[in-house]
This record gives sequence, structure tokens and C-alpha cells, in this order.
Amino acid sequence: MTAIRGIVEQDYIIEHVQRKFQCTVLWCEGRACLEYGSKEELDKLAEYVRSRFDKELLDVFFTAVESIPSDS
Repeated sequence: MTAIRGIVEQDYIIEHVQRKFQCTVLWCEGRACLEYGSKEELDKLAEYVRSRFDKELLDVFFTAVESIPSDS
């Protein structure tokens, strides 16, 4: 897979991340916050963004938080 170099819109990266991974993007005051399922998933997300877009995960998302398991 070739990395996309140059200026890439944040929304474009977020859209690709959501299509490729089972994650949720929450919006807080207009800023994207990533909700992920596990540490392993977070590592995969970070590596994908780094290798595909040459950016760090927290350059795209304001923050990343682990999902809270449901009680059901």
C-alpha cells in the first residue's frame, strides 16, 4: 500500500478509517474523537494512518478513548 503524501483533508482520513475499521468517531465542539475497542485495534489504527497518510493518529483525531463495554 502506498502512502498518500501532501495535503490530505482530515475528513478524508476519518472517512477511510471508519470504512476500514470498526470504530466510532464522536464529535466534540467540532473536533473528531476516536472511540476504539481495544489496545490492539488502536495500534492497528495508528499504523494504518501512519503508513497510508504519513500522519500520526492524534494529528487527525483530537483524542482517542477506549469503548466502555456494555452491561448487557
